[in-house]
Amino acid sequence: MHQPSSPGAVHATRPEGVPPSSVLGLNAYLMYATGKAARRRLTDTLTAHGLRLWHLTILAMLDDAGRLSKGDLATRLDMNQSDLTRTVTGLEAAGYVECARDPSDRRRIEVALTPAGRCALARLNSDVSATEAYLLAPLTGEERDVFASLLRRVHTHLEQDRAGDAPTFAAPGGAGPDGGHDTRPGSLRPVGSRPSP
Repeated sequence: MHQPSSPGAVHATRPEGVPPSSVLGLNAYLMYATGKAARRRLTDTLTAHGLRLWHLTILAMLDDAGRLSKGDLATRLDMNQSDLTRTVTGLEAAGYVECARDPSDRRRIEVALTPAGRCALARLNSDVSATEAYLLAPLTGEERDVFASLLRRVHTHLEQDRAGDAPTFAAPGGAGPDGGHDTRPGSLRPVGSRPSP
């Protein structure tokens, strides 16, 4: 946590564009700035294939979970239904997913990954892995595993908080929850654009 500087403290000159130590001492800022940089590089990687982050996310979800309805996809990804529909429509036009009405409930439209979509996802994962390797270059293999584990733990906590069933944690120092005491050969076909997630 950031500690306020004492009165009369002398501040050392820092390179232009580098945040002061008082800002770098804020974990919230570091998470925001690091996430922003990671998102920018990931966006560049996906844009080379004519895709966005939500396209990759939906392809990965379908590869993992199998056929899902649009409603289920929107719920699992916490995604606006209209945005989900536009993104799926783009993926369907590219041949990466197929949509069909559920025979038992004609109101439900189910989405499934196609063979072309599975191949596209494999190529995307390769490029995304290279981007991730660059982002985590300062860390050793062991440090990357620890970092990933900690990120998943924080993500799980925030997802529980969003769902309304997160456990209550005391803040450091004994304070209670009330605070009182982020065209090249073999490239993929472009997909219709939509608002970035």
